[in-house]
Amino acid sequence: MTQLVLDDAKDKMAKALDHLKAEFASVRTGRATPALVEGLVVDYYGAPTALKSLASFTVPDAKMLIISPFDKTAMAVIEKAISASDLGITPSNDGQVIRLGFPPLTEERRKEMVKVVKAKAEDARVAMRNHRRSARQELEQMEKDGLSSDDLERAEKALDKITQGAVDNVDELTAHKEKELLEV
Repeated sequence: MTQLVLDDAKDKMAKALDHLKAEFASVRTGRATPALVEGLVVDYYGAPTALKSLASFTVPDAKMLIISPFDKTAMAVIEKAISASDLGITPSNDGQVIRLGFPPLTEERRKEMVKVVKAKAEDARVAMRNHRRSARQELEQMEKDGLSSDDLERAEKALDKITQGAVDNVDELTAHKEKELLEV
């Protein structure tokens, strides 16, 4: 029974880690990548639609991202969504595709991005702790329902080990992303 609680906590922490990876992918590092714009929401005929549903992406080099809309009439709203985003990039439109040129990040902008990464990592750590807390509450309820104190202690140690492993993964991802951001 305790194993179910531990497995559930482990699964939730893995999902939180996957979410953090997706968040990190959307942080600009100076290299062009479709992950920066795929999640942008475009007002397409009055319906909020993800950009990845409206266009295909190509990266001809590290500093250029080309967006090819499936419907050429959507170019204006795609450009508007990109301009309104926090990317800090002005799209250029030639009637067929939208080009996004990624200039090198300034030192100041890199440091701002590191702060954003650290904030996202802290949010992930808080999520891990919240999952640990809810699992611990379930285990304590099981103790009231007849679980022995030795089994509870073993389960709590296993839960702490799972949580520490997840937090270590967050720290590792954060350090890698910081290194990626600060390299010139």
